[in-house]
Amino acid sequence: MMQRPPLRPEEYSLKETSPHLGGAAAGDKLTTTYDLVEQMQYLYVRVVKAKELPNKDITGSCDPYVEVKLGNYKGQTRHFEKKNNPEWNQVFAFSKERIQSSVVEIVVKDKDLVKDDFIGRVIFDLNEVPKRVPPDSPLAPQWEGELMLAVWMGTQADEAFPEAWHSDAASVPSDGLASIRSKVYLTPKLWYLRVNVIEAQDLIPNDKTRFPEVYVKAMLGNQVLRTRVFARRTLNPMWNEDLMFVAAEPFEEHLILSVEDRVAPGKDEVIGRTIISLQHVPRRLDHRLLTSQWYNLEKHVIIDGEHKKETKFSSRIHLRICLEGGYHVLDESTHYSSDLRPTAKPLWKPSIGILELGILTAQGLLPMKTKDGRGTTDAYCVAKYGQKWVRTRTIIDSFTPKWNEQYTWEVYDPCTVITIGVFDNCHLNGGEKANGARDTRIGKKMGEVQLAVRFTCSSLLNMMHLYSQPLLPKMHYVHPLSVIQVDNLRRQATNIVSTRLGRAEPPLRKEIVEYMLDVDSHMWSMRKSKANFFRIMGVLSPLIAVAKWFDQICLWRNPLTTILIHVLFVILVLYPELILPTIFLYLFLIGVWYYRWRPRQPPHMDTRLSHAETAHPDELDEEFDTFPTSRPPDIVRMRYDRLRSVAGRIQTVVGDLATQGERLQSLLSWRDPRATALFVVFCFIAAIVLYVTPFRVVVFLAGLYVLRHPRFRHRMPSVPLNFFRRLPARTDSML
Repeated sequence: MMQRPPLRPEEYSLKETSPHLGGAAAGDKLTTTYDLVEQMQYLYVRVVKAKELPNKDITGSCDPYVEVKLGNYKGQTRHFEKKNNPEWNQVFAFSKERIQSSVVEIVVKDKDLVKDDFIGRVIFDLNEVPKRVPPDSPLAPQWEGELMLAVWMGTQADEAFPEAWHSDAASVPSDGLASIRSKVYLTPKLWYLRVNVIEAQDLIPNDKTRFPEVYVKAMLGNQVLRTRVFARRTLNPMWNEDLMFVAAEPFEEHLILSVEDRVAPGKDEVIGRTIISLQHVPRRLDHRLLTSQWYNLEKHVIIDGEHKKETKFSSRIHLRICLEGGYHVLDESTHYSSDLRPTAKPLWKPSIGILELGILTAQGLLPMKTKDGRGTTDAYCVAKYGQKWVRTRTIIDSFTPKWNEQYTWEVYDPCTVITIGVFDNCHLNGGEKANGARDTRIGKKMGEVQLAVRFTCSSLLNMMHLYSQPLLPKMHYVHPLSVIQVDNLRRQATNIVSTRLGRAEPPLRKEIVEYMLDVDSHMWSMRKSKANFFRIMGVLSPLIAVAKWFDQICLWRNPLTTILIHVLFVILVLYPELILPTIFLYLFLIGVWYYRWRPRQPPHMDTRLSHAETAHPDELDEEFDTFPTSRPPDIVRMRYDRLRSVAGRIQTVVGDLATQGERLQSLLSWRDPRATALFVVFCFIAAIVLYVTPFRVVVFLAGLYVLRHPRFRHRMPSVPLNFFRRLPARTDSML
């Protein structure tokens, strides 16, 4: 198998290209057209139905199907058994680039064991085929003899494109065609389910000579949580503990609560159980306390190997249950969040614009598998933003696939990230042969993808206002969740999303969803640790440079500069009220000066920042290793996993420190032009206000504000803190 030579470091950078894109958008500024991708011409043939087909078999029946032929390409509908008036309603698409004939032939045949019988034929001259340009009305099918069909020339913007059989997929079996088509998926609506276990009454253990040591076990699907064990000598235990779950609409599982008695180490007995349907659970949009309820506990006993319900049982459990609509259910990495809205739709704010993504081509892909003795790749692209996932069609056997598909999303917050991945389709054969196969991440290997991205803002004022708002919904600050809770709930949310999307047709498989949601971001990696270390060094380098510069001032390396610093020092000592205006004016001038070198390209995956270029093969082997590790022996495995677990936490802390420093740097870098513009305007105004205000008054007011009474403090984050948290960092450029 031939391998592509490794790319030089300069080839890893973001490249600007000039593809032949579609026409510019017309009309309203939020009107979206298929203008971010190259227009691809297709010949479409829609075979609708047939009527009164003649009988062909000896038994006096007809098993019809339709064959569409264009040169060397041939598509075939499914066949019906013993049906003279079949309805297929199937669409065939032939790429204009590969058309090798001047006519398209539609043949109706009768399925037979030995040789299929000919029923009829319709031939169209391609020069006479009409053209249809979306959003024109669909071309109405017409009767051609006993066959109803429609033939037209169109582009990939045609509404028939996603469900059409493509000539590129001629080698794919019919049971694998679904896995190559483009598809739009929606993340199920996720809720946090809060179960406040308050107390229980009149518990009767099986052994009535002892007081039970009880706890409550709550189950929702595969999520299981337990309260602490209440070991006091009473039949009315109290816990007052919150148990948090993730639930997805439509609600398929019931909440099962059981009170269990720990009779011995490793041995628990069920005292009572209750089952609660989530359909009847109240939904809370804020932090107001809901009314609690008592639920009867049912006793389940086993008689002759079967569960029987014992009705004469009076134990009860006191609960407060609600579906939390005021939280945003986190299923993504916090560094790559694409959606920050609360679950409840009434709490959503208006969108601020539309994001359009054109997925054009990929180049330099490596062979991902072997077919007929040669390397091949069947690539498709997945993009995820907010609740909407998109998957392009699979391009069969190509290292330079051309998708040219365009998608749109509504944007509610500019401080979000869209995630795009390229994968190799390993499920083209369908049936048993594809079972157990996993689609491979091409992006972790080699190659580059060509994209066209456009963000159209609907309200600049609303966007600027967002910089003063909390990043997450209000409930995350009024009733915060612990770090451990957030991690556990994110893991459960990821499992639910991957399970639901895996049941779609075609499925978006578990390995794809987990990779796009960055499930293994907390895992130890020597490469990531080195990258985060050098990120911190990059943040600290200006401070080190200032220290060296000041040392040179003290050593009189440049006498003129040292004399000027002495003059400035004397002025600030004599007129201390000039200190703060001078600082803000200096920051304002730096921000304006740096405008000349503001970033001209959107942020992207930076392999140099991620140390992907210099990674040692052993480091990559460690990064791609399984967890737990598959490396022998058992003692090394145990120690290795422990090291990775501890180092992963250190890696996260180091990365968070680097993020805060990079946000400080971004104040004047114009990476986010809106944030920098707001900051430099603030600096200019602050310089003027602090100049006209006596310094002692400023210090007095600042001291009173810092020492203000708790009555005047708010639990919500302040405006400066909200602004700081929305500043960009280089986390969204990390591999």
